[in-house]
Amino acid sequence: MIRLPYNPELARLYLMFEALPALASDPILGLMAAFREDANTRKVDLGVGVYRDDDGNTPILNSVLTAQTRHNDTETTKSYIGPPGEPDFNEAVRTLLFGAQHAALTDKRVSSAQTPGGCGGLRVAAELINRARPSARIWVSDPTWANHVPLLGDAGLSIETYPYFDRTTSGLRFDEMMATLDTVAADDLVLLHGCCHNPCGVDLDQSQWRALAELALSRGFTPFIDLAYQGLSQGLEEDAFGLRLMAEKVPELLVASSCSKNFGLYRERVGSLAILSPTAHAAETILSQMLNVIRGIYSMPPNHGGAIVKTILNDPALKQQWESELAQMRERINGIREQFATKLAQQIGHERFSFIPRQRGMFSFLGIDQKQITRLREEYSIYMVDSSRINIAGLNSRNIDYVCDAIAAVL
Repeated sequence: MIRLPYNPELARLYLMFEALPALASDPILGLMAAFREDANTRKVDLGVGVYRDDDGNTPILNSVLTAQTRHNDTETTKSYIGPPGEPDFNEAVRTLLFGAQHAALTDKRVSSAQTPGGCGGLRVAAELINRARPSARIWVSDPTWANHVPLLGDAGLSIETYPYFDRTTSGLRFDEMMATLDTVAADDLVLLHGCCHNPCGVDLDQSQWRALAELALSRGFTPFIDLAYQGLSQGLEEDAFGLRLMAEKVPELLVASSCSKNFGLYRERVGSLAILSPTAHAAETILSQMLNVIRGIYSMPPNHGGAIVKTILNDPALKQQWESELAQMRERINGIREQFATKLAQQIGHERFSFIPRQRGMFSFLGIDQKQITRLREEYSIYMVDSSRINIAGLNSRNIDYVCDAIAAVL
C-alpha cells in the first residue's frame, strides 16, 4: 500500500463539520461561568433556576436521602428498565398529577412513560405530535421558558405565540390571550404552564382555567400542559387544578412533568410524559407509539432518580415527610416574595414592586432595563439574565438587604 503524505488542504474538502459555525453559549450558562469567576465575597446569583435554602444551598431532601439509601440497599440488578420506565413510578406519578379518583385514570385513558427530566417528556411529545400531525402548530405563551422553543421546534414543529405577560402591569393579558386562542385551529396545540409560570411567575386563576377549558373544548385545540413545579405554588392538589379540570373537559391532553424541582432531583433527570386519550383502546395505541418514539431517541430512561421518586410516593410515611419538606420550600419562596417587596418599598419609597408577592414560584421579572442590570452585575456582583428575570429562591436572610440596597441605587 502506498501512503500519501497528509495534505491539510485536500483533507479539508472531506471534513464533515468544517462548515459549522461556532455558536454563542447559552446566556444562563455564561452567567454561571461569570459568577464562578467573580471574586467578590458578596456576589449574589439570581440567574440560575434552582431552588436554594436560606444557606444558599440546593439541599438533598431528607425524604430523598432515606429513599435513596433504601433503594441502594435493596437494588439487586443494573439491568435495563425498559422504554416505559418503572411501572410503579408511572402509576404513582399519574396519581400525583391527576388524583387517584379522576375519571381519566379509573377509565384507563391515560398512558404515560418515565422520561429523562421534563425536557425528555417535552421532546418525546414533540416527536409524537410530528409523527401524528406534522402540520400542527404549537402555541406558546409570550414569554415562555426559553428551552420550550428548541425542544419542540427542533422536532420540526411550527411555533406560534399568544399574549400572556403584561410588562406594564406585571400581570396577565388574559383578554388578549383568550382572543388569540379563539383563532387557534382544531389541529393545533396550546402549551400552558400548569403553575409557577417560568419566567414571569404569573399564573392563571381557577376562573381563568375554567374559561380556557371551555375554549379548548369549543375550538377543538389540544392542551399541552408543562407541570414542572407542582407543589411550589399553593400545594400539590391546588397546583394540579388546571390539569385536572382540562382532563375532565377535553378528549385529548398532553402533560410533561418534572421531579427536578419538587423533589430536588435536578441532576437525576426524572420526568414523565402522560397523554390523555378519548378511550382506553386509544390510550393503548398512543402508548405503543410513545414507546416506539422513545426507543428511537434514548431507548430507555435512567433508573436511579425514578426509583427514589417511586419509593417516596409509594410509602405513606416517606410521602408525608416529602410533602412536609415541599411545604417548607413553598413557604420559604412565598415568604421571601413578601419580604423582598416590603424591603424594596421601604428603600425606594413606593410600591413599584408590589406585584412580586402576587406571583408564584421561583421566578419574576424585575422590569428594570439593561443598563441597570449591567450596573448590578458590574458594580454589585448581582447576577441576573438580561430580561431581568430573577430566581426568588436566590435571596436569603444574609443577602436580601444588600440586593434591595443595590436595586435602589441603580433605579
